[in-house]
Amino acid sequence: MGYTGSMLMLVAPSGAGKSSLVKALLEKDSAIQLSISCTTRSPRPGEENGREYHFLTKEDFLKRKEAGDFLEWAEVHGNYYGTSKSWIEAQMQSGKDVLLEIDWQGARQIQKMISDTIWIFILPPSIQALEERLRKRGQDDEKTILARVSAAKDELSHAREADYLVVNDLFESALFELRQIISTSRLRASSQLSKHHQLATELGLQ
Repeated sequence: MGYTGSMLMLVAPSGAGKSSLVKALLEKDSAIQLSISCTTRSPRPGEENGREYHFLTKEDFLKRKEAGDFLEWAEVHGNYYGTSKSWIEAQMQSGKDVLLEIDWQGARQIQKMISDTIWIFILPPSIQALEERLRKRGQDDEKTILARVSAAKDELSHAREADYLVVNDLFESALFELRQIISTSRLRASSQLSKHHQLATELGLQ
């Protein structure tokens, strides 16, 4: 299956600043379509159904999983997360670049199914900095924070599987590097040949 758009997967442990980078990226690049995942976790304060996530009951999620409705799915911290397969493929076939905020398990699953994905891992400058960010966020109790720090250490062990690594120490620098990766991805041969199908045919490249 040929895709004219790219699939960009952003992976990072809690506290690495992934959400802030994604928000800034979307404000600067209107050509990127953010994928909205499904989850069984409860909405956090300020979150809305269909904006941050599609919030599902566990029963509904499992029914959709069994029906093959998810491109990938995973259980994280006792909650299920999944990405709509049909929606993602439709966006990429129409030429849009799709950005997924995803965990390493989901990224690994998708990479096996769609070879042209781009996996970007966001790293914190240190474990201490990550823990400080979690505390400043003010969303979790002490027990949850310690659990997230412990989980982060395991998640970071999978960073070598990614195509690109971005250290989020200075925010603007990390954002610049992220935009450079995305700009480069749009020039890949497979993407360019799909976008310029008529030219590729004339030049005998198809």
